[in-house]
Amino acid sequence: MLRLTLAALGLLAAQAVAQCTREDLIAATDSLLAAQTAGTPDTVAPLADTVVYLEAFKTADIKTGILSHPLNIDFNRSLHDTTQCATYTEIVVTDKAHPYVIGTQLRFADGKIANISSLVTDQGDWLFNATGTLYWASQEKWDPIPEDQRDSREVIQAAADAYANLFNDKSVQVPWGHPCARLEGGAYTGSGSADDRCDVGVPNGVNLSNRRYVIDETLGAVDVFIDFATVPDSHEFRVEKGKLRYVHTITVMGG
Repeated sequence: MLRLTLAALGLLAAQAVAQCTREDLIAATDSLLAAQTAGTPDTVAPLADTVVYLEAFKTADIKTGILSHPLNIDFNRSLHDTTQCATYTEIVVTDKAHPYVIGTQLRFADGKIANISSLVTDQGDWLFNATGTLYWASQEKWDPIPEDQRDSREVIQAAADAYANLFNDKSVQVPWGHPCARLEGGAYTGSGSADDRCDVGVPNGVNLSNRRYVIDETLGAVDVFIDFATVPDSHEFRVEKGKLRYVHTITVMGG
């Protein structure tokens, strides 16, 4: 019986992998960007018959949410997690009429998008400055990492968790890279020099809980949706040779 169970689990795992290839996930994030540009949420594909839609970690109406607003996207980057069948997309809009910085996780079930969760930041949110975000994000290098130099999923997640754990426990050893730069809203801790640091201005006594990961070994990156104490937050990390290279944060302060 045990052998049959293990065989069945192996078959299910193989089916899960087949249902979300990297190409499939890239097509999904491409459709997300096209839908956001057009303001047509129903064109995100492939959608499940029932889709959970969240903004700021709260149930919202996809027909009236941010995806229903056509936006001119100035910058985007996506992570693709073929193990979990999930994606993360960072979107920057600098339109003077209404700038935004948006982070969206898509999660799949049975080969279709079953969960769309977005953090939508604009004026009044933590250090918000879409123009600054665009400038600094576009300067960074997030190229695919050569296959023989890629960190494992475990190493990438561990680096993110160490950073997040530091907020509540200053004894945690974080694998800081040298250089390392952190982008919060439009504020940047770096200048593009070899001396850039991420280990500055980290608060204490803050619990970062309820972590939801999207891990992309090809880019050496992970995005984590987090309850930052009481506010919705995204922390995205680029990890190179086990060390933190870049950190991006999106924090929703409004209602």
